[in-house]
Amino acid sequence: MKQKKIPLRMCVVTREKLEKKELLRIVRTKEQGVIIDESGKLNGRGAYLKKDAEVINKAQKNKILDKVLEVEVPNSLYEDMLKYI
Repeated sequence: MKQKKIPLRMCVVTREKLEKKELLRIVRTKEQGVIIDESGKLNGRGAYLKKDAEVINKAQKNKILDKVLEVEVPNSLYEDMLKYI
């Protein structure tokens, strides 16, 4: 029996490849700005973060998401990410 392919994505902070379910997707959309993509299927430019408080704090401190998504990410979104995990 053929094994099902597991999609891997790279965390923009740690640069490690993980399964999609272990990562949090952040999306920049035209209408809503920057939001957390819970479904993993929203249209827009996306970035993946490992579901870890240290990684989220490091992304906020170094403004990594600002650079990747090419837009200023509000601090309230980082708080929402910490609540989500």
